[in-house]
Amino acid sequence: MKTLTLPKTVFAALLCGVVALTVTACSDDKPEKPTASASAAAPAKPTHNPNPFDHSGDIKVTDSEKQKFEQEFAAQCVAREVHNSGNPEDKARFDKPCTCIATFLMKDLTYQEAEKFLTEHENPQSLRIKYENAAYHCLQEKTPPKEPDFSRPAPAAVQ
Repeated sequence: MKTLTLPKTVFAALLCGVVALTVTACSDDKPEKPTASASAAAPAKPTHNPNPFDHSGDIKVTDSEKQKFEQEFAAQCVAREVHNSGNPEDKARFDKPCTCIATFLMKDLTYQEAEKFLTEHENPQSLRIKYENAAYHCLQEKTPPKEPDFSRPAPAAVQ
């Protein structure tokens, strides 16, 4: 079997051709940077929040809006539950859990959620998720039974 050998000059020519094609293919299509006078007129503004969990710049919900939300949400909740039960006398039974859920939601209410609920009469998805968490928290009336502790041996029976 015959091995193919390339002369050093052919190898060098191929290497130079690859380098030349690579360098010309990497052109810079960016526009020229503006002059100093143009950039002084418009200060640079960050395009995005570097910390997406930092909500310190968000609009705060006032206490009156929170109270209005709590009252309207509780009234809507009671009306929905009474409608679903079919018995208008159940209103007193649903009043306490619905008020608890509304209070629980009010503590973590954002401006966008309050605006959607109070002015646009919509329930945003984030409010639905918080509602499920609040309902789980508020509707646990009984404490679960205490589980047995298997780490300690049972005391010996007294004779």
